Amino acid sequence: MSTPTMKDVAALAKVGVGTVSRVVNNKGAVKESTRRKVENAIKELNYQPNEYARGLKTNQTNTVALILPTIWHPFFSEFAYYVEAELENRGYKLLLCNSEDNYEKELEYIQMVQQNKVDGIIGITYSDLDKYVSANLPFVSIDRHFTEDVVYVTADNEAVGRLAVENLIEKGCTTLAYIGGFSKIPNETRNRQKYFSKEADKRNVTNYSLEMPEPVHALKKEVMAFITEHPSIDGIFTINDFMALDVIEILAEMGKKVPEDIQIIGCDGIKLGMHRPLIVSTIQQPVEEMATCSVQSLMKIIKQEPVESRIVLPVKYIDGKTTK
Repeated sequence: MSTPTMKDVAALAKVGVGTVSRVVNNKGAVKESTRRKVENAIKELNYQPNEYARGLKTNQTNTVALILPTIWHPFFSEFAYYVEAELENRGYKLLLCNSEDNYEKELEYIQMVQQNKVDGIIGITYSDLDKYVSANLPFVSIDRHFTEDVVYVTADNEAVGRLAVENLIEKGCTTLAYIGGFSKIPNETRNRQKYFSKEADKRNVTNYSLEMPEPVHALKKEVMAFITEHPSIDGIFTINDFMALDVIEILAEMGKKVPEDIQIIGCDGIKLGMHRPLIVSTIQQPVEEMATCSVQSLMKIIKQEPVESRIVLPVKYIDGKTTK
């Protein structure tokens, strides 16, 4: 059985192909009674518009690409979930790029925008793409700014660092530490350590930092040496919740209990399921709001409407089982 075409719909509805096109694309005036006839014909024939062909004519594909470093990290997976939901509300499809920080893969997706294969990109990327990401590209970045004035959405990472200090002190910690990896590509998450140290110094609280270049290959060795060198540490803030889990495991091997001996706060607000509890005490990023704002911003760029270039969203501390 052949795939029904726009001509088939027009013939069944007894209207012109142009009328069917106006109904399908929701453009131009069509009488309500005629629209109903066309919609009934579409339903009866199970006609599916050719999105690619429509895109060639309109220079629009109604498809947005999302670049993620990995889908194995719950924060990125949850972010993708909310991005797709918001796009669906707007009649758009999602094309997912699980880049694994692969420069070539990410560059291919940027070229897809230039070739009109997708309408725009939302990107969480730590690759060296600066020279390819320009202000006139429909691109919204998450947690990272580029040399050109590219729109980006981020959680308030300065507040993340300050809240970690504030809550560890409130819970009785007297010697604080930060543990985290860092990318060679500058991004907003570096502010977590920076403002953690600033806030601790401001409060005259002893604090240390263990910052390791990514990818981190010898985490256990580094953390064990760090804790051994600074035995008075009783409160730790990690760059993210996964790092907190790794540190808890390493501390257990050293005979230290969490939270009895050392309290730990992570960042992100990761859950292992939508209705599961948080995995650690954490500074929660507003992942749904970040996703919604990124889609809203991209739509404005695509429509060439004014858009805020830097959107910073609030964070909050949530108690878990790794603090007292």
